[in-house]
Amino acid sequence: MKVATAAYPMDFLVSWRAYEDKLTSWVSKAVGAGADLLVFPEYGAMELATLAGRDVARDLEASLRAVSNRTPEADALHATLAQRFGVHILAASAPVFDPAIGDRPVNRARFFAPDGSMGHQDKQIMTRFEREDWGVVGGGPLHVFDTALGKIGILICYDSEFPLLARAMAEADVILVPSCTEALTGYSRVRIGAMARALENQCVTVMSSTVGSCDWSEAVDENTGMGGVFGPPDTGFPATGVIAEGTLNQPGWTYAEIDLDRVAHVRADGVVLNRRHWEDQTGRDVIAATRKLD
Repeated sequence: MKVATAAYPMDFLVSWRAYEDKLTSWVSKAVGAGADLLVFPEYGAMELATLAGRDVARDLEASLRAVSNRTPEADALHATLAQRFGVHILAASAPVFDPAIGDRPVNRARFFAPDGSMGHQDKQIMTRFEREDWGVVGGGPLHVFDTALGKIGILICYDSEFPLLARAMAEADVILVPSCTEALTGYSRVRIGAMARALENQCVTVMSSTVGSCDWSEAVDENTGMGGVFGPPDTGFPATGVIAEGTLNQPGWTYAEIDLDRVAHVRADGVVLNRRHWEDQTGRDVIAATRKLD
């Protein structure tokens, strides 16, 4: 497959039509480059809050509700584009108030197939800002999506920094990592996490990012990142583990060809077999005892 992963700038939208035109243009460009799988970033949907005006977009609580209210329309648009262009699309994640979860929003990424059908993945572990200032909570369980492109999992930003979450989707050939990071430190943490998960699971990880400044939001006011596609530094993959990467803070798509036969091969006969040997950790005293040296 060919994957397109976004370094996505959020805009102050003057109308719903402006959003339709923007998203259609992004999808059309990726499809024109031959992409089969398009990956948008975490919280890229926050630009929908601007449709309710600057005051709403600037307010932490009001912006959550404004975006959640617009999410069904955004989902319909993504489903239409997935069908029209015959591609899989991971939409930019959005805060969603789901009565089945509770009275606080989850951070939800929605995944669309070429027939227009949709699945979703909620973020599992909240950052300090999400839990202490914004009131966003962890959502439903992890999923592995069995698609025509292969088995695909999603770890939203901070989730990629926790190996047991990735291990729970060890059958996934590809793990998507949509991210939203304010500073280079945050981007680096998620990138390192994405690369480590590719190493441990002997799979491909695909990281997308928000980029640029948004003076209309306190939540996503500054954004640092770029697109990246990573694999295990082993047989059939680049020695660095970096399959493709964009340019820091430059908006646009980063493209990469992903050969799932290489994933299968490295899992079966790599120089090392991290995925298979994960279980060798169990039964050992993995908590180091403190020992004083005189």
